[in-house]
Parts: sequence; structure tokens; C-alpha cells
Amino acid sequence: MTTTICSMKKLLGFCLFCSCLTLLACGGKADSGDGFRVRGVNLGGWLVVEGWTKPSLFSDIPNKDLLDGTFLRLKSVKSGKYLCPEKNGERVVLRDANNTFNPIFRLWRINETTFNFRLHDKRFLGLRNGSPCLSHASKSAGPSETFEISRHHHNSTQIRIKASNGFFLQVNNKKGHVTADCEGDSDWGNHDPSVFVIESVRQLDGEYQVTNGYGPIIAPKIMWDHWNTFITEEDFKFMSRNGINTVRIPVGWWIAKGPTPPAPYVGGSLQLLDKAFSWALKHELKVIVDLHAAPGSQTGSTVSSSRDGFMEWGETEENIQETVAIIDFLTARYAKHPSLYAVELLNEPLFPDVSLEKLTNYYRAGYYAVRNHSSTAYVLLSNRLGWNPADPRELLPISTELKGSVIDVHYYHMFMEIFKSMNFKQNVDYLYTNVSTELNQLSTPNGPLVFVGEWATDWATAGFANATKEDYQTFSKAQLEVYGRATFGWAYWTFKCELRHFSMEWMITNGYINSGSLTGVSSDASRRSGDTIRIFSKLSADILKLQDKRILALLNLIGPIFIFVSTFCIVS
Repeated sequence: MTTTICSMKKLLGFCLFCSCLTLLACGGKADSGDGFRVRGVNLGGWLVVEGWTKPSLFSDIPNKDLLDGTFLRLKSVKSGKYLCPEKNGERVVLRDANNTFNPIFRLWRINETTFNFRLHDKRFLGLRNGSPCLSHASKSAGPSETFEISRHHHNSTQIRIKASNGFFLQVNNKKGHVTADCEGDSDWGNHDPSVFVIESVRQLDGEYQVTNGYGPIIAPKIMWDHWNTFITEEDFKFMSRNGINTVRIPVGWWIAKGPTPPAPYVGGSLQLLDKAFSWALKHELKVIVDLHAAPGSQTGSTVSSSRDGFMEWGETEENIQETVAIIDFLTARYAKHPSLYAVELLNEPLFPDVSLEKLTNYYRAGYYAVRNHSSTAYVLLSNRLGWNPADPRELLPISTELKGSVIDVHYYHMFMEIFKSMNFKQNVDYLYTNVSTELNQLSTPNGPLVFVGEWATDWATAGFANATKEDYQTFSKAQLEVYGRATFGWAYWTFKCELRHFSMEWMITNGYINSGSLTGVSSDASRRSGDTIRIFSKLSADILKLQDKRILALLNLIGPIFIFVSTFCIVS
């Protein structure tokens, strides 16, 4: 009897082998309808730089505290008051710090010492009609709106600002405003009317800042070194062996502009995206191409490579059509690639600045741009996000209309005010109540699929510094359970990050996330399973190349026969 049971086990094993081989050889493709769910990770900070993922990328930029988009206040050392443009734009005066009119300037960097100053109304500071008087009437930046900053050699926060007429700005006590008529030959003392103090309010650290910061000579080397080392084929191998089946790859609009994109961007990211597709195919991963940075910036932040913090995407029909053309370009390039799984039309459009009407019109146009080249690639629609995000259910009508579309929601326990006072348990409870409820509301009968496209095992809990490894393990397990209910799947943000809890690579390597929990099996079993699947895939590919119907028919016949025989023997 023991011998018979062992024989039956072998027969059943061989039967399963044949069944798997037949499915693969016949081109059986798992998709969301057949039970496939994305277990993904974002390759954030690679082809679209976000400085917080790799701060060291900015280390060698000269005057790196004066990058594009730096928000500044300028205070006179003599009066202790701030430079502030009048609302009519006619001149720049001095105001107390508690003045309600916001005296913030946004830098546009020309080189390490030369800048434009942009105001809240998108006008630029400049000289008025060739006179030494300052105004902010111009909507564009030219020679009259260009200034040179000189720093005190002992105190870098103290500066002088030279205007285009060759003179320095100074406080004019008699007229009560600021003029460009000082020769700048004084001693930098506290009573010097030409000395100002820089107060930095906010800094951007995206792709625009790093490329323009290094300049056209050095930036290409910096970017190519970063691209070639930050993500490599070894990373794809690591992902595949640890239960990850999909990569979401953020790209910027300039990727579609050829080898010489508009300044200051560096050409070449398209070649790296091509490599990523090749690595994905080799290591059995699917690819989601995500338009993370649209022309004009849809988030007004580092995330979408904003130059100065303004959200200017979608302000014109030309801008919308340019964005659709980028989607068309990317889909046309990869539509026939076996690894393309989905195209995301736009990442995190800003709420409420991007109107729902404008967004849905774009989503419809972008969807059909994808469908012009692919009938099978999923089309991802990100909900509008802000400090208080829009209700993602607002996308149910458009996503239900567009078959094969997916609603993408992002969950971070970090940025909304509600999380700042939560303790650890409340964060976990929030997952099981609020997030679960929202996912259930989105998962309507005959409705779209739902994707948790970004999340991370981190939180804004009070007492965060005292969190233990067990806390992170508990939280990640809860997240995987809840986000695992999303009908399309999930993707962690991100694969590599110098903030280690945002790095899935670090979290898996150090046991904060059990890679076995991604697939429901142990880590070792997951790796063995992945190796076995890759062997089956290789065999199936070889058989598929033969295109021999007799072999396929034989495999289809063997499986059922052995199942019948095995069952009969066991029953006997």
C-alpha cells in the first residue's frame, strides 16, 4: 500500500507538471480577471528624481540652498523689515513680519549666482523702465528681471543683490522703499542699507533642481551615474526572488522629447526605461509605466518636477494635448512588449487645483491614446490628492465608462493632519476601518478595478522614534492584508530610499517585511517557487517556438489521463 501511495504521488506530481507546462506553452496569461494581482514596488527616485529618496545626489551643487523653487524672505539688516512688493506692482517696499501680505520670492536659478525672483502672482521682480525703481509687473523673465547674489564670506545668510543696471539694491529711507542705486562698497555692517538676510521658507529638490543646479556641463555625468547605479538588473532579480511581480516606473514628460530634451533636463532616461523592460521580461515581472511628471507640473511640487512650486498643468488645451501625445508615444513604444501591463495617465493630480472636469476630459483622451496601440494594457487613473484628498469615488463614473481602466489610490499615514495625533494602535485600526471601507466602496459590481499604487510602512505617530521592529512588522502585515483586498493589487513606495522604512529593499532584507507574506508562503519556498516557475517558463517558451500542434495536443491529453488514473488508484 505504501508503495502504491508513493507511486500515486509521483504520478500526481508529473500530472501537475504537465498541466502547468501546458498552460504556459499555450500562452495562458494570468490577468486580473483570472486572479492575477499586482504585488508591486515603485522605482521612485530613478527616472524622476525626488531628492528625499537620495539626498546625496545634491551634495556637490554649488550654492545648493539657492536652487530653483526655493521660497525666500528677504529682510533688511538695517530696518529689520521684509522686502514686499506692493499689490499694484509699482514698487517694492518694507513690511513688518506680521504683515498679512505674504512677502515670499520664488527663485529661478540661471547659474549659481544669478537668479530671477518670481512672486505669488507669477510676475517677476525687475527694474521699472530702466530706472533704479523696482516693480513686479512682468510676466516673463528677461535681462531687467535678472539679479546677481553676492554672499558675505563669513555669514552666508547675509547677501547683497545686484540689479541689471550694475547697482545693488538698498533700503531708501527717505522714500520708504527699495531701489537699485547702491555701489556696494560698504562694510557689510548691521546698519548697511544694501545688506539683506535670506530666510529660506521651503525648498524643492526634484529633477529640475538637480539638473539646473549642476548645469549643462556637469549634469549629464551626474544623471548617467545615477541612472546606471541606482537601479540595476540585480534589483529586478532581487524583486523577482522575493515575491514582487510588478514594477511601477515613474517617468517624466521629457522622456518623450528625444536625446536632447528642453533645458535643463538630460536626455537618456528612455534608454534606461528600455533596459527596465528587458530586465522585467528576463525576470518575469510586469511593468506599469507611470507619467509621474506632466508638462507644467500637476502637483506643484518635487514629485512632478515643478520648477517653482506652481501647479501649471492643464492651464491650456495645448498643454493637455502635449500630455496626451506623451502617453501616445510611450504606449506606441511598448504596446507589443510582453512585459507591458498598464499605463498610468497621470500621478497624483493636485486637489482642488486640478478640476474634476478637466481631469476626466484628459483621462478620456489619454485612455483612447492607449487604446490606439493596445487593447489589453490596463489604464490607470489616479485620484486627486492634496493635504486633504478628494473622494476617489468621484472617478467611478469615468472609470466605469472606460473598460479596462483602474482607479489608483495612494495611502500614507503621514501627511494628513488626522495622523499626527494617532498612536500606533489607532493607525492600525484606521487601516481596518477607514481604508477597508473606502476600498469596499470603490469595488462596485461591474465597476473598475482598484489599485493601491503607493504606500509605505511608516507613520506620523506621536512617539514615532520609539517604534520597534515588531511595530513595523505588525503594521506592514496589516497593510498587506488590507491593501491585498484591492482588486488590481498594490505597489510599495519605493524600492530604494535613504529613508530606510520607505525602502522596500531595506525592509525585506532586514526582516521588517517578510517576503513570504507577499505570496502567502515562506521566504525560502517563495524563492524556490519563483525558480521553478522560471524553469517552466523557459521550457514553455521553447515549446512555443516549435509551434508544433502535436506536442501541445499531447500535453493537453496527458494531464487529464494521469488525473483520472491517479484518482482511480487512490480510490482503489
